[in-house]
Amino acid sequence: MAKTRLACLLTLLSTHCYFSVLAVVLRTSNDSPWTDEFDRIELSCLIESISTSNPRIEWKKITSEGPSYVYFDKKISGDLENRATIREPATLLITNATRSDTAKYRCEVTAADDQKSFDEIVIDLVVRVKPVVPKCSVPKSVPFGKSAELSCVEEEGFPKSQYQWFKNREEIPDDPKTSLKFFNSSYTLSAETGTLKFIAVRKEDAGEYFCRAKNDAGYAECAPQQMEVYDIDVVGIALGVLVVVVVLLCITVGICCAYKQGYFSSQKQTGNNYKVPAKGDGVDYVRTEDEGDFRHKSSFVI
Repeated sequence: MAKTRLACLLTLLSTHCYFSVLAVVLRTSNDSPWTDEFDRIELSCLIESISTSNPRIEWKKITSEGPSYVYFDKKISGDLENRATIREPATLLITNATRSDTAKYRCEVTAADDQKSFDEIVIDLVVRVKPVVPKCSVPKSVPFGKSAELSCVEEEGFPKSQYQWFKNREEIPDDPKTSLKFFNSSYTLSAETGTLKFIAVRKEDAGEYFCRAKNDAGYAECAPQQMEVYDIDVVGIALGVLVVVVVLLCITVGICCAYKQGYFSSQKQTGNNYKVPAKGDGVDYVRTEDEGDFRHKSSFVI
């Protein structure tokens, strides 16, 4: 009985060894590598077993537009042509990574002499990009008790930037109730969008504000900008409006009085003015040269 079991075990081991030798098997030391922009990165494609002496090795870059060759017929192609090499037997080494290299890469090995003649592995590469200086918008002055919005935008960093706001060089917490200095402030802060919204500003909210955009590759900050908070003089505004109304009323009354006094009459009467009578049917009016008198003569039309 023991001999039978031993024979079966030997048979299984020999069968396993037989198939392992006749199969190409790949593995990788890291299927999700990352690097910072302009650094080097290695995409490992290791051959665990193979019997074919000269296998065909290919690398493909997989994007939303479909796969494209990176290594084919023992040559680097595409946009990695001058920035990558193959480290024997099948590892791809990128010497100067850029943000456009972020993608999935597939290592494919074909071994014609093996019973299992093909294997592949997929590696997901991320090239991190440090944020650039964000564009910050801070209102110069805000009325006391009114709302205000501060914005911060940065679109170059990868992964996508997260945002922090600072007032007078001190970080503003997400929740004002967690800090004694900001406890009485009423605002909302979004680390994803970079927006800081004051519901009702107070005098204590005045100060220098700046924003920081950060990700795993680093951070960048915009220059500090001053925000002032001023009081609204309601009494002064009301008095100013009242003065304007009184002035307009006085002007209107003056114009009416001048019109009644005849200052706006379009025609003045004088002693030398006269009106020429209308010419009647059958009567001709003739003016003499003496004393400006008028006489008429009748004419009959037959």
